[in-house]
Amino acid sequence: MTDETSPPPNRLNKKGQPRRVAITTLGCKVNQYESASVVSEFANGGVEVVPFSEAADIYIINTCAVTAKAAAQSRQCIRRALRANPEARFVVTGCYAQVASQEILAMTKQPICLVGNANKHRLAELALQPGSCDPATNMGAIGEAKEICPLPVRRYSDRTRAHIKVQDGCNNFCSYCIVPYARGRSRSLSVDKVLEQAAVFVEEGYRELVLTGIHLGNYGYDFTPPVALSFLVKRLLLEFPTTRLRISSLEPTEISRDLLDLMASSETVMPHLHIPLQSGDNGILRKMNRHYTSEEFAAIVWESVKRLPNIAIGVDVLVGFPGEDEAAFKRTELLLEDLPLAYLHVFPYSRRPGTVAAGMPEQISKQVKEERVALLRELDHKKRNIFYGRFLGQTCRVLVENGRNSFQLLKGFSEQYIPVYFAGSAELVNSVVDVKVERLVDRNVFGRIVAN
Repeated sequence: MTDETSPPPNRLNKKGQPRRVAITTLGCKVNQYESASVVSEFANGGVEVVPFSEAADIYIINTCAVTAKAAAQSRQCIRRALRANPEARFVVTGCYAQVASQEILAMTKQPICLVGNANKHRLAELALQPGSCDPATNMGAIGEAKEICPLPVRRYSDRTRAHIKVQDGCNNFCSYCIVPYARGRSRSLSVDKVLEQAAVFVEEGYRELVLTGIHLGNYGYDFTPPVALSFLVKRLLLEFPTTRLRISSLEPTEISRDLLDLMASSETVMPHLHIPLQSGDNGILRKMNRHYTSEEFAAIVWESVKRLPNIAIGVDVLVGFPGEDEAAFKRTELLLEDLPLAYLHVFPYSRRPGTVAAGMPEQISKQVKEERVALLRELDHKKRNIFYGRFLGQTCRVLVENGRNSFQLLKGFSEQYIPVYFAGSAELVNSVVDVKVERLVDRNVFGRIVAN
């Protein structure tokens, strides 16, 4: 008979001490949210979660496969855990585990528990189970998944901003992307469940909620009857009228007039959109299986700026896609120069086995990709300075994050997600303050707090 106050046996190590769990997370905000849910479950069960750099009885690696580099980093983390404590239990999940399970199992003779993306809601349970895992059962057939994993979170890593995963999977099958094979088809979290999770975060003191997903703009299309993302935003505004809302990446074709009108009429929906462009050349867009033209993309950007003159629009650009000759790259560069953008996220094309683009001819050399990436990152530098400079002399509403930076100042983010540095008391962290923007030094924005 065990003492009712002692931890259950599966929460004790071989020495009879509480088991220590270390988790590392690679990749996107969705992965980070999912890991936060696992940490919440461990915390509720009295399991100690320690930094990944410390000795642990269980190591969980939540992997990424979006690029070859991300896959390599995932393998490095697995090897690091194997070296840290060969006697530990090793659990590998995430997108790299989903698409490369045999590669992971071949890395070592030590037993590894693989958990598929469709079974992440069982991750904590499987990590604590004794004995070996059954890969066939725990991986699951991700392409057949019909429902999104229920993954409630109590605490997020950031004190002021919490992401809510409202959607998973993708139906687009862009020719360069492995994600649909790792995440399955699009699945949405019910409106009621989203509201429940939002209520938890608001109760915990988070001042800003960020809606996120693998293909966020497809939210609600799998419901009967379907609903749009703007419907979810309206419900959140009704329930939490003083909490800031931010929308993460949306495809250009998914930025509706209804959504723009909603953003323009609300003080709590942040004027910030992130829109993947990938290429400004229509031929390359067709090869990528992107369903818009560069002209349509430009029209959406200009319409967004017309409706919200102070909006920050960021874009993703994929450089060096197969067949991208100098003329195609130049069209991309000129389009980006002409558009009123706040920043660019620039990535070199990464050849991913299992995707259509991996087998395309006219692969671009690493040197050419690096040269083109450098050019667009210079343009990003210029765009940020121009956009940030527009706010000199203006007062912004800034959510204060922390004072841990090289300037020894408080740092926060404006409505447009501009990082702003200013002097102030640490007690202001997790509050929204008025900051007048006074200086811009090489993309670093400085201001001072003014009276509300």
